[in-house]
Formats: sequence, C-alpha cells, structure tokens
Amino acid sequence: MTTADEPAEAPWLTPGELRAWLSVVDLLVRLPGAIDSQLQRDSQLSMAEYMALAMLSHSPQRTMRMSELAKRTNASLSRLSHLVKRLEQRGWIRREQDSVDARVTNAVLTDTGMAALTAAAPGHVRTVRRLVLDALPASHLRRMGQDASAIVAAIDAGPVP
Repeated sequence: MTTADEPAEAPWLTPGELRAWLSVVDLLVRLPGAIDSQLQRDSQLSMAEYMALAMLSHSPQRTMRMSELAKRTNASLSRLSHLVKRLEQRGWIRREQDSVDARVTNAVLTDTGMAALTAAAPGHVRTVRRLVLDALPASHLRRMGQDASAIVAAIDAGPVP
C-alpha cells in the first residue's frame, strides 16, 4: 500500500506496448536527423531554421512574436534568438518591435528569406514524401495524422501527475 507521499508504481509496458513505443522512439530519433541532413546538404539550412522560416511564411504579414515562434519550433527563447540571429545575418529574417506592445519582439520573414524557403522546399518535400508519405498507404497516413494529433493533445494537457 502506498501513502499520499509515495508515488504509485507505474505499470510496466506489455511486450506489444514496448515494441510500439520503441518504434516511436526510433522514428523520433531518426526522422529529424534524416530530414536535417537533406536540408543541410541541399540548402545549408538546419531543420530548425527551415521550420522557423516555414512557420513565418504561413503567418499574417509573415510576422510572428518571438515567443510564439519559439513555441511552434519547440525551441527555448534563447535557442530561438541564436537561430534568428543566424538567419538575420543571411538577411532572411529581421526582428522588429511590436507596434502594439513595445515589450514584444516580432520575427519577420524577409523577401530574401521567402525566396530561400521557396528554393529549399522542393527538396524538403521530396524527402518528406520519400520517407513518410510514400512509405504508407493513404488510409494509414490519415490515421497517423489523427494519432499524432491525439499525442500532441496529451502533451498539451500537461505533465503526468
């Protein structure tokens, strides 16, 4: 019997659950590396840089608060700041003070940055297609999207008590 101060023992994974979990871990470890390698080789962009450019390209006026961009790219503000600095040096992003709230800094995708993203996109899409989309039938892709959304919702719900 456990007391209120002692956590209950977590149930072990069944053999089937363990196989599924290890497959997910293998995917999480290997897929980003494969995509990053292609982007580095073909476009001299890291996956994090590409994702920052892509997130900005889909935002109104190609502008986003740095804090929101950090959230969408799963980066700390410090890490994102370094990433944006590298992209600023290339002329692909600029930072500017928010016109409504002077305490907020926005990242803005420049025309040059949009051109770089547009040039990098075909190789990236070919890689995503080869590694993910072509590897599964359409019905599995729909299910994978639904499953990924359910996992993200569980993550967003907060830590396990």
